[in-house]
Amino acid sequence: MAEFKDIRKILVIKLRHIGDVLLTTPAIRALKNTFPHACITALVNLGTEDVLTGNPLIHEIFTLDRSVLNYRGQGSGVRGQENLYSKRFFLNRIRYELSFVKKIRERHFDMAVDLTGGDRPALYSFLSGARYRIGYEQAEGFAGKRFLYTHRFNIDRDRHTVLQNLELLSKTGIQPSAESQRPLAVDFYISKHDEDWLNNVLMQRGIKEKDIIVHIHPTSRWFFKCWKDEYMADVIDRVQKKYGANVFMTCSPDEREMDKANRIIELAKNKPIAFIGDITLKKLGAISKRAKLFFGVDSAPMHIAAVVGTPVVALFGPSGAFQWGPWDNSYRGQGARGKGQEEPYQERNGVQTFGRHTVIQRDWECIPCGKDGCDGSKISDCLEDIGVDEVMAVVGKYLGGPPIESFGDRSY
Repeated sequence: MAEFKDIRKILVIKLRHIGDVLLTTPAIRALKNTFPHACITALVNLGTEDVLTGNPLIHEIFTLDRSVLNYRGQGSGVRGQENLYSKRFFLNRIRYELSFVKKIRERHFDMAVDLTGGDRPALYSFLSGARYRIGYEQAEGFAGKRFLYTHRFNIDRDRHTVLQNLELLSKTGIQPSAESQRPLAVDFYISKHDEDWLNNVLMQRGIKEKDIIVHIHPTSRWFFKCWKDEYMADVIDRVQKKYGANVFMTCSPDEREMDKANRIIELAKNKPIAFIGDITLKKLGAISKRAKLFFGVDSAPMHIAAVVGTPVVALFGPSGAFQWGPWDNSYRGQGARGKGQEEPYQERNGVQTFGRHTVIQRDWECIPCGKDGCDGSKISDCLEDIGVDEVMAVVGKYLGGPPIESFGDRSY
């Protein structure tokens, strides 16, 4: 076990997507448990920070604006007027990078924990000036990258992301609290303002406390993770007709996702209560928390719904649920493959249940392939093969009760 002295300021780096950032919170709690007087700063990509706001364990959040770093040429495209090394872009990027590193160094961090991997986070860890720098042992990356860390470790990548993060810390003796009732819980904080917003929506719709709400988020930024539009529309109709549920459908502000969501709504005979592109992650979480069930695909909203305590039925295609399945906060044991301890998701594919959540996935040998669709098509055959009847059989186990043949007018 490593010996760390005088840890007052900790930088935690996770430059990934929304769901990845959310799943770092058990690691942040483990750091706070080990160093209770330390102030923790999170460094994340701009647009992912909302899953951390309101968390009392996090003192400050730094956001990295990737749009400044990633060149996307606009204009005539004429050589000489625009190219990858545009002088203006290059100078703006240099200024931004220097300013960003200066901001990090000004905090005088004692420890930097890189939960990302990759070259840029390794550099930020080193340039932070922290005495202790913890990261993954990696074969890829630029020469000498491994020397940017003071402590680097190999971990088991064939386990849930929450446990991967914690395993890295455990190599140094940083552990979750053994006395906590929820030592491995993923935290997502919803403000009273967002709960009041939802209560107002429910009141306007005439939805009572006893009424069933089902939250459906049908899209992902990666379309190879998405189901057929007509199948989603069919589930929306059946859930309303059979169980009298109020279906709340959400979608991110991404234009392609909104187009897909609107096509699904057009196909549905009974329209859901839809928030397409005009809802925050906190409000989305408030809907999930009130819902009896969340149904969707492998996405950040799936993770949010799971950790606010709502049962999740999720469709998985090329991803592995053993790494990315919906997390159940009642889980207490850090299973280790091959050591007789139970992992959250036992199998590499197929239909699996963990806690109150169920993943529907084919048990084909090619799964998980991690590819963006079959043969470069951006369409995953393993997802296309899942039928509506199969999904409704699982959904019905959660909604339960006798079918409601007449549910009144649900055309909002």
